[in-house]
Amino acid sequence: MGHVDLNAISYHLPDGRPLLDDVSFRVGDGATVALIGPNGTGKTTLLRIIAGDLDAHAGAVTRSGGLGVMRQFVGQMRDTTTVRDLLLTVAPLRVRAAAEALEDAELLMMESDDEAIQMRYAQALADWADAGGYEAETLWDVCTVAAIGVPYDKAQWREVRTLSGGEQKRLVLEALLRGPDEVLLLDEPDNFLDVPAKRWLEERLRETPKTVLLVSHDRELLDRAASRIATLEPGAAGSTAWVHPGHFSTYHEARAARFAKLEELRRRWDEEHQKLKDLVQMYKIKAAYNDGLASRYQAAKTRLAKFEEAGPPEELPQRQNVRMRLLGGRTAKRAVICERLELAGLMKPFDLEVWYGERVAVLGSNGSGKSHFLRLLAAGGSDPDAEHRPVDDVVIAPVEHGGRARLGARVRPGWFAQTHEHPRLVGRTLLEILHRGDEHRDGLPREQAARALDRYELARAGEQVFESLSGGQQARFQILLLELSGATLLLLDEPTDNLDLHSAEALEEGLSVFEGTVLAVTHDRWFTRGFDRFLVFGADGTVYESDEPVWDEGRVARQR
Repeated sequence: MGHVDLNAISYHLPDGRPLLDDVSFRVGDGATVALIGPNGTGKTTLLRIIAGDLDAHAGAVTRSGGLGVMRQFVGQMRDTTTVRDLLLTVAPLRVRAAAEALEDAELLMMESDDEAIQMRYAQALADWADAGGYEAETLWDVCTVAAIGVPYDKAQWREVRTLSGGEQKRLVLEALLRGPDEVLLLDEPDNFLDVPAKRWLEERLRETPKTVLLVSHDRELLDRAASRIATLEPGAAGSTAWVHPGHFSTYHEARAARFAKLEELRRRWDEEHQKLKDLVQMYKIKAAYNDGLASRYQAAKTRLAKFEEAGPPEELPQRQNVRMRLLGGRTAKRAVICERLELAGLMKPFDLEVWYGERVAVLGSNGSGKSHFLRLLAAGGSDPDAEHRPVDDVVIAPVEHGGRARLGARVRPGWFAQTHEHPRLVGRTLLEILHRGDEHRDGLPREQAARALDRYELARAGEQVFESLSGGQQARFQILLLELSGATLLLLDEPTDNLDLHSAEALEEGLSVFEGTVLAVTHDRWFTRGFDRFLVFGADGTVYESDEPVWDEGRVARQR
C-alpha cells in the first residue's frame, strides 16, 4: 500500500504567472481520489510534480510505495514507438534500466562478437533476469491479450500508432493496474476508451487495493470510481485545492453550499470591517476636540489594524463563463449521402442520408472505423467539389473505401481532430493565429481576437503557443476556430474528451443553436443526450441506426 501527501504546493509558469498556490491534500492508502477543475488550472502540472518531472517552487510532496504514471499523451502516439517501448515506459525503474542496457548490448553484438562484448551481453541478460524482466514480459503477455487480443511475442515490435487511441490507453491501464506499483497517477485514463472499456475501468478502480489519483472529466466514471473529489479552483494568486469527501453525485450540492458559506463569511467580514473603519473615523473626529478620547481613538486604530492584518476569509473561487457562438449556415436538405460506402477492412457497405440540422451520434467500439468515417467526410467525401473543401488546411490522411460518400450543396466540413494534430498551429501564439487568419478564415483585429479568447476562457493564454496549452485548452481553441471558420457541417471526434465539465456544457449549448448539421463520434454517455439519431458501428462489421444510444457493442471481429 502507498500514499501521497501534498503540503502547500506552489508553482509558477516560466513567464512568472502563478499556477498553483498552497495546494494541500492527501490521497490515503488504497483510496481512489479524482482531481478535477477547469482546463488550465494545473491538474497535469500537479501530477508531474508528484511524479518528480517538475520541482515545485514551494511546498513538499511525501509519498510511499512504488509509483506508476499514465501520462496524458497516451492514446495520441503517432511516432515509431513500439508496443514494447510503451510498456517499458510504465514499468518499474529497475526493469527500464535493465532493458536499456540489454538493448545497448544487443546492438554491440550486431557490430562485433569479441569476448568483451559477449561478456557484456551475458551480464545484461543476467541483470534483465534479476530486475524481473522475464516476469514483466509474462505480465505484458496478459496485458496485450486483454487489450488488443494479440500475444506479447507477436505484438511487442508492432508500432503503437497502428493501435487506436482506446487500445493504447487500455494497454497501459492493464499494465499499471496489474503491475507492482502501489501508487498510480492516471492523467485522463478514460479518454479514447469506449463505454465497455470505461465500465471495465470503473470496476477495476473500485476493486484495486492500489492508491490512485486520477484526472477525469467523465461524470459517470467520477461518481462510480472515486471516493473523494479534489478540485483545483482558479484564483488570482494561482489555483487552490478543495476536497469533497464524498462521491461526485453529491459534489455539486456540496460545492454550492461551500460557495454560499464563503459568500456569507465575506459579507460578514465586510460588514465588520466597515464598522471598525466607521468607529475609527468617529473617534478621530471626537478626539480632535476632546483629548480624553485619544486613547479610545488609538485603541480603535489598533483593533482595525489587527483585523486587517488577519485578513478576509477565503475568497470565492473564480467561476468559469465559457460562451460558444457556433453559427453555421443553410445548406441543401441532404447534407451527407453515403451509397454502398465500405470502409476497407473495417465496415461492410452501408447507405446513409443525414439531413440538414440533424444531430447524429456515431457510436461503436474502438477500432471499428468511426474516426475513419469522419475523416473521409472531413476531406469532402469520395470526390469533393471545390465548395466541399475543409475549412481548415490541416492535412487529412486519405481513407481507403469503396462505394461513395458525398456532401450536399453549400456543406463546408469543419473537423475537430481527436488527437489535436495541427502542425500549422505549432510555434504560434493564440493571438497571432487569430490576428493573422488564413486562407479559410479572416484575421481579427487584436482587440476582437482578445475578446473571442475571453469568451472561451483563454484570454490569459493568449500569448502562449498552441502546443503549450493543456489538452482542454487546445480543445476549446479548436472549437473557437470552427466557430470563426464558417463550417456548416461539424465533424466532432470525441470533442468532450479533454473538456472540463463547464466547457462540455457550453459546447452542448453551442451545438443546440448551431444552424447546421453535426456528426459526433463519442463515448460520453452524458453528451449524447443532445443527439436525435444514433449511427452504430457494430461488432459484426455492419453499420445500423438505433433509436437509443448503444454502448455494449463489442470489438469488431477481424484479424489483428
